[in-house]
Amino acid sequence: MTSQVSKRLAAGARMPSPGENVFTNTQMSVQAALERLGYSEEMYELLKEPMRTITVRIPVRMDDGHTEVFTGFRAQHNDAVGPTKGGIRFHPAVTLDEVKALSMWMSIKCGIFNLPYGGAKGGIICDPRTMSTTEQERLARGYVRAVSQVVGPTKDIPAPDVYTNPQIMAWMYDEYSLMRENDSPSFITGKPLALGGSKGREKATALGVCIAVREAAKHLGKDLHQLTACVQGFGNVGSFTAEILHEMGVKIIGVSDAGGALYDPNGLNIPDLLDKRDSFGMVTTHYSQTMTNEEFLVQPCDVLIPAALENQITEKNANDIKASIVVEAANGPTTPAADDILYANGITLIPDVVANAGGVTVSYFEWVQNNQGWYWEEEEVNSRMETLMVKSVANILKMAQRYQVSTRLAAYMAGIRPFAEAMKWRGWI
Repeated sequence: MTSQVSKRLAAGARMPSPGENVFTNTQMSVQAALERLGYSEEMYELLKEPMRTITVRIPVRMDDGHTEVFTGFRAQHNDAVGPTKGGIRFHPAVTLDEVKALSMWMSIKCGIFNLPYGGAKGGIICDPRTMSTTEQERLARGYVRAVSQVVGPTKDIPAPDVYTNPQIMAWMYDEYSLMRENDSPSFITGKPLALGGSKGREKATALGVCIAVREAAKHLGKDLHQLTACVQGFGNVGSFTAEILHEMGVKIIGVSDAGGALYDPNGLNIPDLLDKRDSFGMVTTHYSQTMTNEEFLVQPCDVLIPAALENQITEKNANDIKASIVVEAANGPTTPAADDILYANGITLIPDVVANAGGVTVSYFEWVQNNQGWYWEEEEVNSRMETLMVKSVANILKMAQRYQVSTRLAAYMAGIRPFAEAMKWRGWI
């Protein structure tokens, strides 16, 4: 690693980015964290790529009788500490590099929260918004058949992600159980309650984000009831985040979706917006007075919560961000160059690998409940998750101060260390 990298690390900045490739950016963050912790180049070589990736082709008979072939992926980053774990997304923009990056992010999350998992991720290039329910079911079942040799309750446990939901998890669970000829509830998480899902799973990611907001405000000595917030993205995570923060007393002054954004400094009617939201998180279609997402991100607020897709805060708009707290509900919404700017501007950032890890934490709880056949009440699930979230946010804030680095780098340092140590003990290096 170069002396230039070391100088940037000493300043607490992230590595420079050659572009917006999320996989390359993730590799840079892992490399920076390992160097700051004093690990060798050989350790980075072991962790810079998923240990296994698979590309599959899935034939699906469409409702009109023709067969369409879809491309799917699964990446398993590292299983030194246990089986891998990660969601499956249905989205037209899915790429192998994105899936690989997401699997590495999941490893970091599990390491931060001390979960006995490595990271994994899956995706299928498709647009479920243009597919019927029966077509989505055939695709979900076809994906399970295609990857069945590399997944399982002790190998790799899938879960929901972008444009997937408990119903799709139920079809996948059923297909896997039919193939294995036994009931396998711990094969997949995010299932409906009737099939062994966990109470609290639906809102887990959003609740974790809201706890992160609360803890960041506490760290800065701010009164939660005096804060204003903007939530970019009104899908499952964004809408629940807006709802929970509203109930906690935060004034929600902006929300956005794929079609545009709503902003009112006096506060929005969140219950009304939740009633109008469709199954894909669209709500702005009901309003004529909207702004673009680009305009939305730089509006005045105390807390900005990106809950949409990658690369939303970039070097082009980072200097215009007016929030004092940014909490990343989405995966990878901030580019490395933008990270440097936010850090230099004194904005408190709770990175994605901490802020949105409530989902994988409660997925772990679901897996534990499936394996032991004993199910918890929602209060217990939420309480256990909150304990881990509070501890993890505090840990990365303290680590950032101790090492004089950004919270992003601190999170990567905390998350990658368990894998490095496990690989040393296993004799891999």
